[in-house]
Amino acid sequence: MSQLLFRLSKLSSRNNELIHKSVRLFSTSPYLTLGSVVEDLPEEDGSYIGDILLFDPAKEELVTVRDKTIPEKLVNSRVVGASHGWTFFSDRCNHNSVCISDLFTPMASKSNTKIIPLPLLTTMIYGQTEAVWNVAMSSSSPHQDNEEEDCVVAINFLGSQLSVCRPGRDHGWTNKQIPFICSENSNLMYSKRDQRFYLPAPGGNYLCSWDLHFDNDPKFNELVFLNLPELPQSEWELLNSCFKEDHWVESPSGQSFLVKW
Repeated sequence: MSQLLFRLSKLSSRNNELIHKSVRLFSTSPYLTLGSVVEDLPEEDGSYIGDILLFDPAKEELVTVRDKTIPEKLVNSRVVGASHGWTFFSDRCNHNSVCISDLFTPMASKSNTKIIPLPLLTTMIYGQTEAVWNVAMSSSSPHQDNEEEDCVVAINFLGSQLSVCRPGRDHGWTNKQIPFICSENSNLMYSKRDQRFYLPAPGGNYLCSWDLHFDNDPKFNELVFLNLPELPQSEWELLNSCFKEDHWVESPSGQSFLVKW
């Protein structure tokens, strides 16, 4: 499957400054980001030199990309999500100021870290933009000069706000109200096969989806489960008492799976 549902504990360090401690997943490469360890003193342009820390779940080993240039803008930002190898950053002083970067992409340039600014976030009535739950992108090429495919980025906030834009083309975000309260167990994803963004409703019995234009009302699909595992009632009760997340994922071959974690 194209996504590995796995998170690691936050890291801490006293001797070196460890930034971007949130663990996020790159859906198009088998790496989890653990963070970055930077030098104490900045370069003349304000940037820092540091090591990028990754985890390869296929080989179950740590990967370190050494001597990476970390722009000052990213040092003063926090990670809020990742998709298709691009990391979403939010400014620590203004959470509505966001950008995407290839900082944690292993094959990206070490000395020329790309940063693509996004429009300032705007808050809907009864919405909020401080707590980001997850993000999704329709393409791994969010460049303005990309004529082959139109990249759409979407940010799913806790609550009922979903914000979308096209990097380098849109001057503002298009805000959509999610037709249910999006809790911590609903994760947004993009289906390359269907060319739609999907969001499981709480409980995982329905899928809410939008096309790339987000012009129409969301479409709902009911999920029917067959061949449920045969478990004793006590085990079902134990599962029901646990915290759960629903992830709608798609394999490279186009098969879709509902992963209940």
